[in-house]
Amino acid sequence: MGSAYERTLSKVPQVTLVFWIIKIAATTLGETAGDALSMSLDLGYLVSTAIFAALFLVAVTAQVVADRFHPFLYWATIIASTTVGTTMADFADRSLGIGYAGGSVLLLALLLASLFLWHRTLGSISVESVSSPKAEVFYWVTIMFSQTLGTALGDWTADTAGLGYAGGAAIFLAFLALVLVAYFATSLSRTALFWTAFILTRPLGAVVGDFLDKPRDVGGLALSRFTASDVLLVFIVACILLFPQRPAAKAH
Repeated sequence: MGSAYERTLSKVPQVTLVFWIIKIAATTLGETAGDALSMSLDLGYLVSTAIFAALFLVAVTAQVVADRFHPFLYWATIIASTTVGTTMADFADRSLGIGYAGGSVLLLALLLASLFLWHRTLGSISVESVSSPKAEVFYWVTIMFSQTLGTALGDWTADTAGLGYAGGAAIFLAFLALVLVAYFATSLSRTALFWTAFILTRPLGAVVGDFLDKPRDVGGLALSRFTASDVLLVFIVACILLFPQRPAAKAH
């Protein structure tokens, strides 16, 4: 029969349309909130990264020790991962001088290594298998790398590659559309498609967040980072309340 813990459902949500809507909103919030702390409050990238990293560790710990799926806790952890990803990527690019291209390559390698070790250790990287502490640790480490990679990739596409925020958003929306077509028209691994879409939603959120709060002379709307963050947070909370989420069924 196994332990009571092993018989529980996964502590992550089912992957539905609402999941992706909240995920994109959360990644956009991560960009605006990260910039609000590091730029608007002028705390700098290193201090902001330390603050968000501490919040992320607290949230992950709470998520791992929780006895079941809690939507607000789960999404709070996602938001914490994307805020620390924002400031960490900015710190690497602007303070350490690694550059978004170099940072993207490094983070992609770390992400792939995390997925490889996860699969090698537990035999599966599907969300349905996230029902043990070890799987959860792999899950959240992978997510942190993907969120940081997404920030670097989004900024590199919009700024360094010169596509601008609208062009960057169009590129990542097109890639997500291809993933959607592959989901319905091919037999490609659903797990691989999930992680591909999960990674791509982060740079989409990064360029949308920058579009909202960057100055007009560089193509943004120049909205207050705090106002944009508040609106996004209210939207996420409303989605969680209006569209109750179920935990993903545990893989057998």
